[in-house]
Amino acid sequence: MTLRKALLAATVLALPVAAQAQPVSGLYVGAGAGLNLHQHSELNGGGKIKYSDLGAVGLASIGWGFGNGLRAEIEGSYRHNDMDRVTSGNRSGNSGYWRNYGAMGNVLYDFNLGLPVIPYVGVGAGYAWTDVSHANLRGPGGSRYRIEDTEGRFAYQGIAGAALALGGGLALTAEYRFFGTLDPKLEVDRVGTVGAAGGSIKGTNYNHSALIGIRYAFNAPAAPIAAAEAPPAPPPPAVARTYLVFFDWDRADLTDRARQIITEAAGAARRVSSTRIEVAGHADRSGTPQYNQRLSERRAQAVAAELVRQGVARNEIAITAFGESRPLVPTADGVREPQNRRVEIVLR
Repeated sequence: MTLRKALLAATVLALPVAAQAQPVSGLYVGAGAGLNLHQHSELNGGGKIKYSDLGAVGLASIGWGFGNGLRAEIEGSYRHNDMDRVTSGNRSGNSGYWRNYGAMGNVLYDFNLGLPVIPYVGVGAGYAWTDVSHANLRGPGGSRYRIEDTEGRFAYQGIAGAALALGGGLALTAEYRFFGTLDPKLEVDRVGTVGAAGGSIKGTNYNHSALIGIRYAFNAPAAPIAAAEAPPAPPPPAVARTYLVFFDWDRADLTDRARQIITEAAGAARRVSSTRIEVAGHADRSGTPQYNQRLSERRAQAVAAELVRQGVARNEIAITAFGESRPLVPTADGVREPQNRRVEIVLR
C-alpha cells in the first residue's frame, strides 16, 4: 500500500474526528507544559555554565485564527533550569538557578491535510528576562562571589507542532520549540572583603523545549449541516428541469430528504419524456482538490444509483464530477459551504 493510499484510508476511518480537524477561525486560548533542555552557556572570557539535563517549561497564549491556516498570538512563557557548574576565570561554583520569563508575539501556519491531526509551524519574537539566583562562586584565597541578577534581552523562537481535535473547540497539542535570546549580561557580586571585584559575565542563552498542551477555539466549526436543513433551491415551476441534492460535510450517502428530491426528479423525467439526465457532483473547498474530486464522484454515483432504483434507465444517465472547481457559492480555500456540497440533476 502506498503512503498516499494509507493516509486516505486513515482519513476515512477517522472521519468522526476529522470533521473537527479544521484550521482555527477566530479567538482561541492555549496553554502547555513540558521539559526544557538548556544548552551549556558559553561565557565571555572562556567560561561556561553547565546545566542539569532537563528543566521545566510552561506557557500560556491567546490568539486569533484567520480561517485559512494562518494564526497570530501573544504568549507568556517560563523556563527553569538548575545550574550544575559555573566556571568564570579563576572562579567556579556548582549551584544556582537560571530562569527565563518571556513575552512573545508568534505567527503560525496550520497545514490542513484532511487528517485528524493538523501539523503546524511558526516563528516568534519578543522580549525575555533572564533571572539568575543562588549562584555561589569561590575564587583564590577563599574569596567568595554570588550571581543574583536579572537582565532583559530580545528573544526569538521557532515552533513545530501538531494538534489533535477533541471536539467542541478543544484540541490536544504537542510541540517542539527552540527559544533563544541575545546574550544577557549578569553582574557578579563579591561576598565579603576578600578577593577582586566581581565584575560581570555575559553568556549564551539557547533552549530546546518539548511541550504537551491544550487549546480551545471559541468559534469552533458547527456540526455538519444536514442535507434536509441546507438552504432550499428557489421554488421550481410545475415541472422542474434542474434539481439540487445536498450532502453532509465530507459525506456521500443520501439522506431521506435527498432521496425525496431524487424521486421527484425521476418522476419529472418520465412526465417530460427526458432522453438524457445529467448528474454532476460537486464539493466545497474544505479539503484538498484531489480528495474533493473523488468525493464529488462518489456523490454523483450515489445519486445515479438512486435514480436507477427509481426506474430510470442507466443508459439515460450521464455522470460527471467537478470537485471544488464549480462552487455555487464562491469561498476561500478551506471554507465549508453547505450549498457547494451538492449534486445537480439536469433533465434534457
